[in-house]
Amino acid sequence: MKRIIIILLLVSNISIGQTLDRLKENFDLEVDDQSKNVLEKYKSFDYDFSNIWSVTENQNVYGIIGDEHQRISIKLISIIRISNGPFLYNVYGKSKVKDNICEFYGNIVIKEIREVKELHFGVDDEYADKGIKNQGILVADYEFYESKEQKHSGIFKGTLYSKWYLNSKNQIVYDDIEFISDGYMNNAFVGVWKSYSTGKEKDCNWADYRVPIANRDFDIGAGEFSVSEKYWNQGWLDIALKNKSPNLAIKQSEKAENQKEWWE
Repeated sequence: MKRIIIILLLVSNISIGQTLDRLKENFDLEVDDQSKNVLEKYKSFDYDFSNIWSVTENQNVYGIIGDEHQRISIKLISIIRISNGPFLYNVYGKSKVKDNICEFYGNIVIKEIREVKELHFGVDDEYADKGIKNQGILVADYEFYESKEQKHSGIFKGTLYSKWYLNSKNQIVYDDIEFISDGYMNNAFVGVWKSYSTGKEKDCNWADYRVPIANRDFDIGAGEFSVSEKYWNQGWLDIALKNKSPNLAIKQSEKAENQKEWWE
């Protein structure tokens, strides 16, 4: 069995009855144990995956840390492909838990690239005439090191899963073709955070639009992300208010709209 399938099966087995695992339903894309790892095919520097990890607005990137599913926000500010390592990307970003903000530096290393057996073109085949050449998923390792000079800092490490496609110009593009489908998710970071001061690890997972692995009673949304009232006090109250006011009945003040983002 290929590495990706082994990982997904292990996660699924562990999570039965305890957690909700959205990895398999979002990242199989007809990629199975017969799909080859075509990493070398994308070794050329014409293929740059860095842009797919910073497409989504940060307000739609959702993450949890620890057993209580405390909300964590992650912002990847700079992602640069390294010239002497075609699958190595240097990353600078910031994390936020409650009011604690930390800078981090680290890297993403692509380990696997697998192409789908059959291209998918979305609802009513709306992308059928867009010249898509290939689609697939990538699997990468990541390690992000928060500054030791800052409070409550540590290391993020784990596995990243991303969906992409190759357009008619041979450019790597963020695959949001199935965005309107229920439970859509991309760029799933699944791993742990390890404290510098105590050495203890906490589960830490985040992704675009949904949390990839969480307690089964955490995300109660069908089509869109929605957090159970049990977890509102872990930093999720604004999501609850947003879901209760889908018609934008609650509006930001002009002052709030002009404020800097938390990572700026």
